[in-house]
Amino acid sequence: MNKGEKIKYFFILHLMLMLYSMSGIASKLAAGTKFLSFKFCLCYGVIILLLGIYAIGWQQIIKHLPLTTAFSNKAVTIIWGLVWGALLFHEKITAGKIAGVILVVIGVVLFAKADNETEKEQENIKAVDEK
Repeated sequence: MNKGEKIKYFFILHLMLMLYSMSGIASKLAAGTKFLSFKFCLCYGVIILLLGIYAIGWQQIIKHLPLTTAFSNKAVTIIWGLVWGALLFHEKITAGKIAGVILVVIGVVLFAKADNETEKEQENIKAVDEK
Protein backbone atom coordinates (compact mmCIF):
# COMPACT_ATOMS: atom_id res chain seq x y z
CA MET A 1 0.00 0.00 0.00
CA ASN A 2 1.42 3.38 -0.94
CA LYS A 3 1.66 6.29 1.49
CA GLY A 4 -1.34 8.14 -0.01
CA GLU A 5 -3.63 5.13 0.42
CA LYS A 6 -2.41 4.60 3.97
CA ILE A 7 -3.16 8.25 4.84
CA LYS A 8 -6.61 7.89 3.26
CA TYR A 9 -7.42 4.85 5.40
CA PHE A 10 -6.09 6.52 8.56
CA PHE A 11 -8.37 9.49 7.83
CA ILE A 12 -11.36 7.19 7.34
CA LEU A 13 -10.41 5.30 10.51
CA HIS A 14 -10.44 8.51 12.52
CA LEU A 15 -13.78 9.54 11.04
CA MET A 16 -15.15 6.15 12.13
CA LEU A 17 -13.69 6.64 15.62
CA MET A 18 -15.28 10.08 15.85
CA LEU A 19 -18.61 8.50 14.86
CA TYR A 20 -18.08 5.81 17.49
CA SER A 21 -17.47 8.46 20.15
CA MET A 22 -20.75 10.15 19.25
CA SER A 23 -22.61 7.10 20.56
CA GLY A 24 -21.44 8.27 24.00
CA ILE A 25 -23.23 11.57 23.45
CA ALA A 26 -26.49 9.76 22.73
CA SER A 27 -25.90 7.52 25.78
CA LYS A 28 -25.43 10.50 28.06
CA LEU A 29 -28.54 12.16 26.65
CA ALA A 30 -30.55 8.98 27.17
CA ALA A 31 -29.35 8.72 30.75
CA GLY A 32 -30.98 12.07 31.51
CA THR A 33 -34.43 11.02 30.33
CA LYS A 34 -37.23 8.87 31.73
CA PHE A 35 -36.75 5.15 31.03
CA LEU A 36 -38.60 4.02 27.88
CA SER A 37 -39.85 7.52 27.09
CA PHE A 38 -39.86 8.61 23.44
CA LYS A 39 -36.63 10.58 23.88
CA PHE A 40 -34.97 7.62 25.63
CA CYS A 41 -35.93 5.24 22.80
CA LEU A 42 -34.85 7.77 20.18
CA CYS A 43 -31.43 8.17 21.81
CA TYR A 44 -30.94 4.41 21.96
CA GLY A 45 -32.03 4.12 18.33
CA VAL A 46 -29.34 6.67 17.45
CA ILE A 47 -26.80 4.67 19.46
CA ILE A 48 -27.65 1.48 17.56
CA LEU A 49 -27.47 3.32 14.23
CA LEU A 50 -24.09 4.91 15.02
CA LEU A 51 -22.61 1.66 16.30
CA GLY A 52 -23.93 -0.21 13.25
CA ILE A 53 -22.33 2.26 10.85
CA TYR A 54 -19.14 2.14 12.89
CA ALA A 55 -19.05 -1.68 12.85
CA ILE A 56 -19.37 -1.80 9.07
CA GLY A 57 -16.75 0.91 8.66
CA TRP A 58 -14.40 -0.83 11.10
CA GLN A 59 -14.59 -4.05 9.09
CA GLN A 60 -13.70 -2.16 5.93
CA ILE A 61 -10.78 -0.38 7.61
CA ILE A 62 -9.17 -3.55 8.95
CA LYS A 63 -9.13 -4.92 5.42
CA HIS A 64 -6.61 -2.19 4.60
CA LEU A 65 -4.76 -1.49 7.86
CA PRO A 66 -3.18 -3.93 10.30
CA LEU A 67 -5.53 -4.72 13.18
CA THR A 68 -2.91 -3.68 15.74
CA THR A 69 -2.59 -0.27 14.11
CA ALA A 70 -6.34 0.26 13.85
CA PHE A 71 -6.97 -0.90 17.40
CA SER A 72 -4.21 1.24 18.90
CA ASN A 73 -5.74 4.30 17.23
CA LYS A 74 -9.05 3.55 18.95
CA ALA A 75 -7.58 5.28 22.00
CA VAL A 76 -8.22 8.67 20.34
CA THR A 77 -11.87 8.29 21.34
CA ILE A 78 -10.67 9.63 24.71
CA ILE A 79 -9.83 12.89 22.95
CA TRP A 80 -13.24 12.99 21.30
CA GLY A 81 -14.86 12.34 24.68
CA LEU A 82 -13.05 15.34 26.12
CA VAL A 83 -14.09 17.52 23.16
CA TRP A 84 -17.74 16.42 23.25
CA GLY A 85 -17.88 16.83 27.04
CA ALA A 86 -16.59 20.39 26.85
CA LEU A 87 -18.63 21.49 23.82
CA LEU A 88 -21.96 19.81 24.48
CA PHE A 89 -22.12 19.24 28.23
CA HIS A 90 -19.99 22.17 29.44
CA GLU A 91 -17.67 19.86 31.36
CA LYS A 92 -14.53 21.46 32.70
CA ILE A 93 -11.22 20.61 31.00
CA THR A 94 -8.65 20.14 33.75
CA ALA A 95 -4.88 19.85 33.63
CA GLY A 96 -5.19 16.17 34.52
CA LYS A 97 -7.50 15.53 31.58
CA ILE A 98 -5.14 17.35 29.22
CA ALA A 99 -2.18 15.37 30.58
CA GLY A 100 -4.13 12.16 29.97
CA VAL A 101 -4.93 13.13 26.41
CA ILE A 102 -1.28 14.00 25.77
CA LEU A 103 -0.21 10.59 27.08
CA VAL A 104 -2.73 8.86 24.81
CA VAL A 105 -1.56 10.81 21.76
CA ILE A 106 2.10 10.04 22.55
CA GLY A 107 1.25 6.35 22.91
CA VAL A 108 -0.60 6.24 19.59
CA VAL A 109 2.25 8.05 17.80
CA LEU A 110 4.91 5.77 19.31
CA PHE A 111 2.94 2.68 18.37
CA ALA A 112 2.38 3.95 14.82
CA LYS A 113 6.12 4.63 14.43
CA ALA A 114 7.01 1.17 15.74
CA ASP A 115 4.42 -0.43 13.45
CA ASN A 116 5.83 1.49 10.48
CA GLU A 117 9.36 0.33 11.30
CA THR A 118 8.16 -3.29 11.57
CA GLU A 119 6.46 -2.96 8.19
CA LYS A 120 9.69 -1.65 6.63
CA GLU A 121 11.67 -4.53 8.16
CA GLN A 122 9.18 -7.04 6.73
CA GLU A 123 9.50 -5.43 3.29
CA ASN A 124 13.32 -5.69 3.52
CA ILE A 125 13.11 -9.36 4.53
CA LYS A 126 10.73 -10.04 1.65
CA ALA A 127 13.08 -8.28 -0.79
CA VAL A 128 16.04 -10.36 0.45
CA ASP A 129 14.01 -13.58 0.18
CA GLU A 130 13.05 -12.76 -3.40
CA LYS A 131 16.71 -12.43 -4.42
